Amino acid sequence: MAQIPLSLLTTIDPVVRETAIFALLVDSPRTVVLRHDIHAAEGHLRRAVITQGGTVEDERHDLEHACLSCAVREDALPTLRRLATDGRWDDIVLALPVSADSLPVTIALDAATHPGAELDMVRLATVATAVDVDEAEEDLLGIDSVAERGIGLTEDDERAVGEVLAGHLAHADLVVTASSGSTHRGLSARCGDELVDHLRSPDSRRIDGLHELSAHRLTCAEHDALAAQRRCNPLHAHAHSWETAHAWSLELRSDRPMHPERLLDRIEELGTGRVRSRGVFWLPNRPDSICQWDGAGGQLYLGQLGTWERQEPHTRLVFTGVARGERARLREVFDDVLLTDAELADGGAAWLGREDVLAPWLGERTEMG
Repeated sequence: MAQIPLSLLTTIDPVVRETAIFALLVDSPRTVVLRHDIHAAEGHLRRAVITQGGTVEDERHDLEHACLSCAVREDALPTLRRLATDGRWDDIVLALPVSADSLPVTIALDAATHPGAELDMVRLATVATAVDVDEAEEDLLGIDSVAERGIGLTEDDERAVGEVLAGHLAHADLVVTASSGSTHRGLSARCGDELVDHLRSPDSRRIDGLHELSAHRLTCAEHDALAAQRRCNPLHAHAHSWETAHAWSLELRSDRPMHPERLLDRIEELGTGRVRSRGVFWLPNRPDSICQWDGAGGQLYLGQLGTWERQEPHTRLVFTGVARGERARLREVFDDVLLTDAELADGGAAWLGREDVLAPWLGERTEMG
């Protein structure tokens, strides 16, 4: 028996999501959409099943937690199985809650579609995201949080809108652009249009206009979960090698570690502002640790990704923005926070017994580094 294609749809805009759902269903009577929304303030999960003929199910269930991957496991999986075995549908689209991250959901779905698993009659086809290019510059580079926009998954969801949208673009197999016309296709719209291309995966597909979206464009592909996880991993962040008229990407790389104290002194210059940044770095007082860098919307996350193991330690940060002159400034700050020849020459002795000023962000050092 042929497996039924299952695709995911992500957005940061409820209007764009509904328009995309309409576009998918208008000419596809055998497509069914399962749409989820998390209403944290009310404490419930809303599930809707939508077909070309309209909404056929609309139910609310108590939400014991706001963990999206848990909600998928507990509600979406049995619903998807029911739809897949119904016999009426040729393909299924899972429309995630606005601002939800598709990566943990696809990890759960990938496991569930293995032979003998709960959804072994289903195959993952396409992870798609729909984005309004007229608003993309402000969405990606502005300072709004999802809570401030009213699209958070919890009442205290302080993720930057740019962090969410950049994650959607990196993970998506298919990027569908929309134009609200709110900026009359001015400079901001052109910048947003180019930023989308800088931040989406180089091997993703792009179609322009929600009217071009169809069930066939989703079902004709097959999602590679491992490849998608890899392109979302900051360890594999790379800049596009081409320039565009209004947006740019800059990859700064060195085999040298960063100086913890100089990095802390200049971290706002390097890690905030109207840029999207991601990558990895290493520190002389944590020589075995891969340190993660993830910045968007004026917010910066630092953490640990594990150890270098067989890889040579390195520092590589990728920046994307639109402001002219930013690249030279970022390069200057980056060069300043790297260890100098003299600091490298002592073999790390200077860090013995020294305060770890980045411990509040990176956690305490392990014996391995």
